Amino acid sequence: MSKKPKPFSPNARALLGRLWRDYVRQHWPWLAGAFVLMAIEGGSLGALSYLLQPMFDRVFVAGDGSAIWWVGGGIMLLFLMRAITGVLQRTVLTRVAQLTSTRMQVDLLGHMMTLDTRFFSDNAPGALIERVQGDTAAVQNVWQVLIQGLGRDIVALVSLFVVALSIDAGWTLAALIGVPLLIAPSIVLQRYVRKKTRAMRATSFQRATRLDEIFHGINAIKLNGMESYQVGRFDALVSDIVRVQIKTAAGRAMLPGLIDIVTGVGFFGVLVLGGQDIISGEKTVGEFMSFFTAMALAFQPLRRIGAVAGVTQVAAASLDNLYTIFDMRPSITSGGHAVADAQPPAIGLENVSFSYDDNQVLHGTTLHADAGRTTALVGASGAGKSTIFNLLTRLIEPEAGRVTIDDRDVKTFNLGALRGLFSVVTQDALLFDETIRENILLGRTDVSEARLREVVEAAHVADFADALPKGIETRAGPRGSSLSGGQRQRVAIARALLRDTPILLLDEATSALDAQSEALIQEALDRLSRGRTTIVIAHRLATIRGADRIVVMDEGRVVDQGTHEELIERGGLYAQLYRLQFSEDGGSDE
Repeated sequence: MSKKPKPFSPNARALLGRLWRDYVRQHWPWLAGAFVLMAIEGGSLGALSYLLQPMFDRVFVAGDGSAIWWVGGGIMLLFLMRAITGVLQRTVLTRVAQLTSTRMQVDLLGHMMTLDTRFFSDNAPGALIERVQGDTAAVQNVWQVLIQGLGRDIVALVSLFVVALSIDAGWTLAALIGVPLLIAPSIVLQRYVRKKTRAMRATSFQRATRLDEIFHGINAIKLNGMESYQVGRFDALVSDIVRVQIKTAAGRAMLPGLIDIVTGVGFFGVLVLGGQDIISGEKTVGEFMSFFTAMALAFQPLRRIGAVAGVTQVAAASLDNLYTIFDMRPSITSGGHAVADAQPPAIGLENVSFSYDDNQVLHGTTLHADAGRTTALVGASGAGKSTIFNLLTRLIEPEAGRVTIDDRDVKTFNLGALRGLFSVVTQDALLFDETIRENILLGRTDVSEARLREVVEAAHVADFADALPKGIETRAGPRGSSLSGGQRQRVAIARALLRDTPILLLDEATSALDAQSEALIQEALDRLSRGRTTIVIAHRLATIRGADRIVVMDEGRVVDQGTHEELIERGGLYAQLYRLQFSEDGGSDE
C-alpha cells in the first residue's frame, strides 16, 4: 500500500520553517488577535445552532411569546458579533500576509542579486520575475488559508459537533459514517494537484519569459514581420497553461465535491434515524432542527478544510522553487582586503584560462596594463576581449592563472571595493526607466548640483538635455528607448565621470554611432581617460592609434603587443587588420 503523501517535501518544509522564523513570527501578536477573532466567529455557529432548539420548542411549538425576545435577541447579537469579528480578522490577516509576502519578495530579490552572473545566464528574466511574484504570492495564500482553517473552521466544527453530540451521539455517528471513504481519494488527489501545479508553474515561467522577449525585441519583430508568428507561439503557450489550470482546478475541487457526497449520505442517515425518533416522541422538533442546523452549518467549514489540501499542494510547488533559489550560494565570494588608495593601478593577467561550458575562450593569456596608461585590446570577435573585462571585475572567475591589480590577486579584495575601482562604458549603455538625472546619479545622494552640472556638460549631455522640456528630469524610457544611441552613450560617460574611479573600461564605446556623435563621445572619452588606467576594446583600429599599448588577441591568446607604429612595422595580425579596415574605408592612414 502506498504511503500517504506529506503536504510538503523536505525542502518545502525547511523553507516553511524559515518563513515562519524570518517573516511570520514577528507578527505573532497580530496573528494571535486574528486567531481569537476567528475562534469567536467560528464558535458563534455552535451558539446559533444551539439557540434553534428553544426557538422551535418554546416559540413555535409551545407558543411562549416571551421567549421570542431573548431567542431573537441572542441570534441577532450572534450575527452582529460575526460581522464585526469577520471584518477585523480578515483585515488583520491581509495585513500580515501582505507584509510577509512583500518582505519575502525583497529578500528573494536581494539574494538573487548576490548570485553569480551564470545564474542569470541560466535563468531567463521572465522566469525569475515569476519566481519573485508568482511563487511568493502562492506562499502568502497558504499562510492565510492555514490560519483561517485552524482559527475559524476547526473551532466552528468543534462547537457544532459539541452541540450535535449533546443532542444525540447516534445521529452524529450516522452523519459521519461516510468520512472514512475520503481517505484514499484525498491521497490520490493531493498527488495529482501537486503534479499539475508544478507543470503550471513551469509553463507560467515560460509565459513570462516569452512576454519579456517579445516586449524587448518589439522592433526586430516589427521589422521582420514576425507579429503573427510571435502571437501564434504565445497563443500555444497560454493554451497549455489554460489546460493545466483547468486540470488543477478540477483536482482541487474534487475533494470538496467528495465531502458534499459524504455529507449527503450523512444527512440521509440522520433523517432516517431522527425521523423515527421524532415520530416515536423520543426527540422534539426543536432538538432535530438544532442538530440539523449544526450539521448544515458544518458543511461550509468542512468544505473549506477539504480545500486546504489543494491549496497546500499549490504552495508546495512554489515552496520547492523558492527553496532552490534561497539555497543557492555564490561561488564568487568577497576577499578581506580593502583598496589601498585611489591611485591608478597596474593591471595584469598571468596564464589565465577560461571557458564557457565546453567553449575554451582564454588559453593561458598573459598581459599587462601599465598604471595610468591606455591599453587597447584588439582582435576578431570571440578572441576573449570582453571576457577579460568580466574577469577584472570578478563577474566570472578564471579556471587557472591569476588576475592582478598592483600585483595583488583580485580574489583577495573586498568585492564591493574591487568593483568600486572600475567605471565601465559599453556600446549598449544600459539605462533604466528613470530620469536622466537618476541614470547619472545611480542612487547617490552626496552629489552637489554644481558637480552634477559639471559632469553633464563634460559628457555633452547638456547639449541635448537642455533642449528637452524637463531637462535632465526627462525620463529615459525602458532601457533608455527615449534617447538615441549617442545620447545614451553620453549619459553613460557622465556616470563614469561622476564615479571618478582609477580604472576605466571602454567596450566598443563609439561603435555604431554617426560621425558627429562619435566625435563628441570620443572627446568626452579622451577627457575621461586622463590620469586613469584605461583598457579599451575597439574593432575600429583608427580610434586606438594613440593608445600607449595595443594588445593583439587571436582565439584567446595574446599574439602581439606594442604601439601602433611598432605593430604596423612588424607586419603581423594587427597590420593585416589595419590595412583591411583602411582599404574598406578608402582613406589614407598618413
